[in-house]
Order: sequence, then C-alpha cells, then structure tokens
Amino acid sequence: MKRVVITGCGTINPLGRNVEETWKSLAEGKDGISKLDIPNIERLSIKNGGQVKIKSILESLPKNFNTNADRVTLLSLIASIEAVNSSGINFEQPLNESSAVILGTAGGGLTTQDENFKKVYEQKRNRVHPLTVPRLMHSASASAISIENNITGPTFTVSTACASSNHAIGQAFALIRSGQIVTAVAGGADSMLCFGGLKAWEGLRIMTTDKCRPFCATRDGMIQSEGATVFILEELDYALSRNADIYAELVGYSMNSDAFDIMNPSPKGLVRAMELALTDAKLDPECIGYINAHGTGTYVNDKIESLAINKIFKGKCLKPFVSSTKSMHGHLIGGSGAIELLSCILALKKGILAPTINFEKEDPLCAINLVKNNSVEAKVTNVMSNSFAFGGLNAVLVLRSF
Repeated sequence: MKRVVITGCGTINPLGRNVEETWKSLAEGKDGISKLDIPNIERLSIKNGGQVKIKSILESLPKNFNTNADRVTLLSLIASIEAVNSSGINFEQPLNESSAVILGTAGGGLTTQDENFKKVYEQKRNRVHPLTVPRLMHSASASAISIENNITGPTFTVSTACASSNHAIGQAFALIRSGQIVTAVAGGADSMLCFGGLKAWEGLRIMTTDKCRPFCATRDGMIQSEGATVFILEELDYALSRNADIYAELVGYSMNSDAFDIMNPSPKGLVRAMELALTDAKLDPECIGYINAHGTGTYVNDKIESLAINKIFKGKCLKPFVSSTKSMHGHLIGGSGAIELLSCILALKKGILAPTINFEKEDPLCAINLVKNNSVEAKVTNVMSNSFAFGGLNAVLVLRSF
C-alpha cells in the first residue's frame, strides 16, 4: 500500500483567518466564542457562537470572485486556496485527472435554505433566486474547489453529521493508499449559524448559554460555530519527487457504527473505532502521545468518551494527553474533525498540545490526562483524532510525525 502524507493546510474559523493565526490562538488558549451577529437573534435563547466575521471572508476571497454562493462554500474555497498555496502543488494535466476533492459537511448550504424559507413562507414571495439549488446542495463546496483547480478526478461530499470531516479525510487517505489517486484536497466545513439552524439545535437542549467546558464537572452543553479547514494529501513518493514540505503522515483510519441510538454514543462503538484505527496504523496504544477528543462539553458525550479512552489505555504506564479544542473554536459540526486535525499537526510539528480551556472542576467520570486551560509543550510522535457523531457514526484518524 502507498504511504500518504499531508503537504498543505488551510483554514478560516473563529480562531483565525489562516493556519498560522489559528495555531497561535490554539497555543495561547484563545476563546473564539462571542455574541452572534445574525437576524432575529432576540428570538433565540442561545446567543453565543463561533462566528467568522463577514469582513474576514470578503478580504480572504480572490479578487473579482463571484460571491453568489452560500457562506459554507465561500469558507471552503478560502481554506482550499491557502492549502493549495502552502503545498506548492499545481493541478495541471495529468495530475488533475488523478486528484480528488472530498469534503465533509453536515448542513451544507443551510444559510441559503433558511433565507429562502423565510422569503417563501414569511414574506409570501412566489419566486426564489434561480441559483438557490446550486447554492444549497451539499456538494457545492467540493464542486467549487474542483472548478477552481481544474481537478477532474473523484469529487464528492460526505455527510455523516459531526464525523463528516474525518470520514472525508479518511476516504481520501484510502483512495491514495490504494493507488486509485495520487493527491486529494480533503477536509470539511459547516456554517449553520442562522436563525433556523440555531433554533433547531436549541430544540435538542444540549447547548450551553455560557462557556463550553468539555470533561469538566460543571459542563452543561456545546457551543456551535462555523468555519472550514482543508488539507492537501499526497502519495509519499510523489510528494518527495517534487520536494514538498511534509506536515505529517496519515497512518491509520477507521470507521464504524454503534448501531445503538440516534443521539447517545455507545462505549463499545467508540472503543472499537479507536482499536480499529490503531490496528490500521499498526500501533500499540502506548505509542499514542496525544488525543484530540470529540469532547463536545455535553454530559453524556464526555462521560462515554472518557470511559472509552480509559478502556483502550487501561494499565498503561503513561496515559496520552487529551484535549478538546471545541472549548476554544466551538463545535463546527461537520467541519469539526478537520480543524481538530490541525491541532494534531500542531502537536506533531511544533510540540504544542492545545488546551481544553474554561476548565473549572474535576469530574471523576472523566478521569483522563486532560490538558487543562494552558497548552503543554511535549514531544509526541503519534496522535489520534476522534470524531463521534449522532447516529453512532464514528471516524478516527491516526497521524505520525514525518
């Protein structure tokens, strides 16, 4: 099987307009959550979130770019441009034919849906914009990146709720490893910070009106946010042939289903997902130095994930460091796994383990080696990124330093 490496990264999210800004914010434990600026916020009980400022979006887009696209597509395109530029790759023929674009999203063009539902049902309009369907379809972001780079290989979108990004990156990894493609633009994005989207999430009663405090005894829910993170994945020999800078190597990937409950996770499913990823990477548990946990800040999720982590690393002399960066950037839903993989690369490349901020009090049910409130400097060689979604859809990635 082919070896697969990451040669480019790009992002725009509540912590930064690019990778360097985001890494700095992660290292400093910055809080990217603020009061939302959206229409009808007075009708919401949840008024905080991780919002990307519209000014940042417009300033980051290419000049003369047609902005008649949904917000999630604009975010995805911005992240992909940085990723492509940072990798130095050029998708000219014949490489464009053996390259893929695979993105994850949960909500797709939800902002477009929300705007047009309001026009039709509330304002009683009889027509909507003629490009409404291309704007709202989940595959719009992947298509935009494919068109921008003239990539004619496999181009598709994965939608598995909060595991979408890890599934997308994992599928790109699998295609390159099998030899079906040489390179891929892969990652994830979501932008569900609109009235309809937030009102729907309010109905679940799993969101906090305060701060997100993963694995803390006082945790009371998640914070929703938006953004996009994209990577360039390449077959190792090809990357070496063009003298590409290599951020990290992808060595393991797993995906499974709890087959248990539409909302609550199963310890067995989470344990099995991590076991399968370690087996795929040919690593023993003690080789993992850091885990970026799914860690949503909800009572049940954090308890079950802690149980699963302790089951995997039971009896080990040194438990891996664990953090949930959702405490800083919020829950990007389908885009979460991608920005969290950026934290894993920060750990491997710079030896900085991002913290779980807002931590107040130990919870005996979450007895893990948590990085609390301040980042930690440590040399780690192998890291794991967990994504566990509604419906019991699990995807775990394992990276190692190169």
